Amino acid sequence: MPKSRRNEKGYVRGFDARTGKRLWIFHTIPRPGEFGNDTWENDSWSYTGNTGSWGQASVDEELGIVYMPIEDPTGDYYGGHRPGANLFSSGLIALDLKTGQRKWHYQFIHHDIWDWDVPCAPILADITVDGRAIKAIAQPTKQGWLYVLDRVTGQPVWPIEERPVEQSTVPMEKTSPTQRFVTRPPAFDRQGVTIDDLIDFTPELRAEAVKLVSRYKLGPIFTPPVVSNWEGPLATLMLPSAGGGINWYGGALDPETKIFYTYSGTTITPLGLVPGGERSDMAYIRGTAPNPSKTADGEGGGGGEGGGGGLTVQGLPLVKPPYGRITAIDLNRGDIVWQIPHGETPDNIRNHPALKGLKIPRTGRFGRVGVLITKTLVIAGEGGFFTTPDGRRGAMLRAYDKATGNEVGAVYMPAPVSGSPMTYMANGKQHVVVPISGSGYSAEFVAFKVAE
Repeated sequence: MPKSRRNEKGYVRGFDARTGKRLWIFHTIPRPGEFGNDTWENDSWSYTGNTGSWGQASVDEELGIVYMPIEDPTGDYYGGHRPGANLFSSGLIALDLKTGQRKWHYQFIHHDIWDWDVPCAPILADITVDGRAIKAIAQPTKQGWLYVLDRVTGQPVWPIEERPVEQSTVPMEKTSPTQRFVTRPPAFDRQGVTIDDLIDFTPELRAEAVKLVSRYKLGPIFTPPVVSNWEGPLATLMLPSAGGGINWYGGALDPETKIFYTYSGTTITPLGLVPGGERSDMAYIRGTAPNPSKTADGEGGGGGEGGGGGLTVQGLPLVKPPYGRITAIDLNRGDIVWQIPHGETPDNIRNHPALKGLKIPRTGRFGRVGVLITKTLVIAGEGGFFTTPDGRRGAMLRAYDKATGNEVGAVYMPAPVSGSPMTYMANGKQHVVVPISGSGYSAEFVAFKVAE
């Protein structure tokens, strides 16, 4: 929750690595006279903050260009104090590596109010599309799209269409009339929430889920947040969540086949807004309307962030699985090659009394999961703990055939992954190292030697 509409600006700077001398600065919130300043209406450029690059950058040394993924501005879910498209937020900027001058930019979301900032490094890929060689850059995003652009010009490799979207009803909010929709590759995770997305293990669970969401606003991707009302809607249900889709771990490219691999998670974020009041000088912040009857009795009434009673059905996820998946995308064709659930079914689902006697396929699990590509395999750990058949609590490191997605092996880890795996050779043997940690388990590295 931002305490103020005013915050530090996330300017990007280049330094001489040997001397520490600053060589250049790029204003991600443009100043007067700079390109894009007019997209910050009502002088909102002067006090709005954030809009930094918290993910990793990528560099093409031959072209002399650094590619910077940019986050959203202050605040994440309400933009009434920053009207306009808000360049260069929630997009990708290409800067001259030596001078910091803008080569091109591509904004993925105009006036972001979903916290779908760009969290990870873009992927450099030399691809061939319809017989044409392209120096491409592929940016994975929280919203479940992989934006594939020409990294020399910034032009989309396949059409990206501006389409009308629903407009906000929140006071003073001025949302963009259109947003950009990727036509290829297809989205690698679910987008938007409909009744069909809800849990359907049994008719009874589905009916309970339908009743729960009747107090919320449902809609396609880019459905805006709403002012929370106890009588309804309490919030807009957003899928992918504010955490993605994907997050800081990004994805991995096979440079030989030009196939991109990524993990993504499927979970809902409720986006309701309440007055900032004494907590913030913003007109609205994220929160849930209090129960009037409890407020009248002197109980509660705080409108806490993320409230609304919890979006589960008898402790089960509101949406149907998979909750985590790995997707392989051919960048030469712009097609999904395969997609599989990733992660063992959580204990609370496997052991739930309402599901007794039902055969539930592996659901996958939500987490922060990076993937590692070898000559033949995709390797990824799991997020979250589960109980193994022999009674141990932990997670698995799994290996898949990278051509088909078929699982070819798995090894036990005492805790889930907390970062991306890496590989190296030592004394002629290949090793895989994975960072792990979790509730009650201190962070450590675990190294595995690859069998002959």
